[in-house]
Parts: sequence; C-alpha cells; structure tokens
Amino acid sequence: MIILARFKVLRLDFIDSATIKCGFSVKVAVGNNAINGLYFYPKAFQECAISRGLVDRATVQKKRRNCMIALYVLLLVAPVLMIGVWNRVTDFWTAYRQGVLFLEVMNWFDGLVIDMLWVGHSKFWAIPKMEDVPYTQAWGQMLKKRLTLTVIWLVGAFIIAGLVMLMPH
Repeated sequence: MIILARFKVLRLDFIDSATIKCGFSVKVAVGNNAINGLYFYPKAFQECAISRGLVDRATVQKKRRNCMIALYVLLLVAPVLMIGVWNRVTDFWTAYRQGVLFLEVMNWFDGLVIDMLWVGHSKFWAIPKMEDVPYTQAWGQMLKKRLTLTVIWLVGAFIIAGLVMLMPH
C-alpha cells in the first residue's frame, strides 16, 4: 500500500504485515487454550474464572506480565526499525507521522478486527464452564478504549520518532 502525501511516497506495506503479525502473536501467546489468555478478558470475567477455580490469580498475572513485556518491546522496536531502517526516514516529523500511523492502525485493527470480530465471533475465545458470563466488550466500551489509546499513541509516536532520530543515518 502506498500513500502520496505532499508529493512524497510513504511506504505503508509494513503496517499491513505488522497488523497481521499482531493477531498472530496473540494466538501464539494463548496457544490452543483461551484460558492462557485470560488476562485479555474483562476484569469481572477474570475474577469469575478465578473464583470458579479454572485458574489461579498468580498464573494469570505471570502470563499477563510475560505477554505484555513482549508486546511492549514489539510496539517500541518494530516501528523504530520499520520507520528508520525500512523506510529510511531521516527527519523527525516524517518519523512522527509514520509512528502515529503505525500505532493508530495497530490500535484500531486490534479493537475492530481482533476484539470485535475475532474474539466476538470465534468459538476459540469461549472458555468452557464460563459460557454464562459475557466476555466481549460492548461497542461503546471498545470505542472509548480506542479513543483513549488514540491520544496515548499520539504521545507515544514522539518517543518512536525520537528513537528513529537516534539511529545512525
């Protein structure tokens, strides 16, 4: 995918592959059992699963910590390398715009495709013995979360652009 902006060509095919890798990474982290990804579910759902003895709190916290560390490293390293090395960006504001684009596409892809479509309509994410407890977000909750993250990623893109500028050019 290519976008023309002010007569400059901006390569965005890295975003296509990154969004697919994000969904794949979630599947790898969870494996073949959705209970391994309980930390992705709403807190009320997690508490109910813990109270029913399906998993213990320490296990959920450990799996969440491990996954989030990997995810945050990926969210920091991947755009810096893609923008700085792949796209060969050498000025701050171009790096910032591409960082915003990268983070926002990931944000909305996660909310719309992963949360609302995949999780909301896939039997994979249904946990046995929890069928009576809702586990998906309402559209309003998802939109509120994504809009909040939109603001956060506008700030996060400054960090990414700064790191791109620290790379040798």
